[in-house]
Amino acid sequence: MTFREISSDVVDDVILVDDASADDTLEVAKKLGIFAVAHRENKGYGGNQKTCYRVALARGADIVIMLHPDYQYSPKLLLPMASLLCSGLFDVVLGSRILGISALAGGMPLHKYIANRALTFVQNIFLGHKLSEYHTGYRAFTRSVIEALPLERNSDDFVFDNQMLSQAIYKGFRVGEISCPARYFPEASSINFRRSVIYGLGVLKTSISFRLASLGFERGTIFEGLLRKTS
Repeated sequence: MTFREISSDVVDDVILVDDASADDTLEVAKKLGIFAVAHRENKGYGGNQKTCYRVALARGADIVIMLHPDYQYSPKLLLPMASLLCSGLFDVVLGSRILGISALAGGMPLHKYIANRALTFVQNIFLGHKLSEYHTGYRAFTRSVIEALPLERNSDDFVFDNQMLSQAIYKGFRVGEISCPARYFPEASSINFRRSVIYGLGVLKTSISFRLASLGFERGTIFEGLLRKTS
């Protein structure tokens, strides 16, 4: 369903990275004619993305949009997200579940909504930024952003998303948001409570590291060597 909603009038190339899954993902991708790359061993959520971005750049992408294949996010937003990047006004675009009323209406569990709002509040303070959320999985980047960020320093786990976004903000890239309805259903991917706690702690660590790096204590952080934009 996800692939069928991707318009060929908008998207030039579709890349799928299979993270050593035990199902028939690669067979389905082959039948659909999707370019696929397979990991021999599971590299984790962040590790999977690192491969995605490397392959996308190697295949000549100027704009890269990460779309989860479980149909939680609508491919119909690919065009407006790409358009915002092509306008030259933004370098990163997020599909926010929090803008509007789509999060709870779409079935986001209440405890996840509360945690999302709390972490976003804290992170806006530490990063000196203002976003409606930092935790959506629907993200678009220009080529220059991906090339500029030291992604290999980041975690191979779920906090990778947050680290990458924080690095982009630290670097001075412009971040835009659009309202994004999200679907929550049994087949959609989701992390359990224990992994959610680990993710939350990782977000807090990233936020503190950002603040320390901003104060000149960047050594040993994921922000080390990233020249901040001063104007």
